[in-house]
Amino acid sequence: MIGRLNHVAIAVPDLEAAAAQYRDTLGAVVRAPQAEPAHGVTVVFIDLPNTKIELLHPLGAESPIQGFLDKNPAGGIHHICYEVDDIIAARDQLRAAGARVLGTGEPRIGAHGKPVLFLHPKDFNGCLVELEQA
Repeated sequence: MIGRLNHVAIAVPDLEAAAAQYRDTLGAVVRAPQAEPAHGVTVVFIDLPNTKIELLHPLGAESPIQGFLDKNPAGGIHHICYEVDDIIAARDQLRAAGARVLGTGEPRIGAHGKPVLFLHPKDFNGCLVELEQA
């Protein structure tokens, strides 16, 4: 069902400093910050030859990323994202297998402009999983 690893998302307390570290220290291609108000985050994508890193920073006090940073002030890995060919079919198959889909269960448009869903971390070894339709 799952395809390519699309990205690993890292919540960061200082978006500019984290982007500079990837750009200046690691020599990565770092894209411009992108506000995603529907998700309460600002994201910066870092292009790697085989995947992406997504830096996440809270956009407003109600951001779910703010809650994550309150518990993890230095930041840390927030979620991993896998591509799927058909997000509705994947959702239905996962639910039938007992996995919990977060929110309403209906896909939302993610930072790449494609439908996404999140799966409960307790069902996946403590890791929040995002599915993105390829």
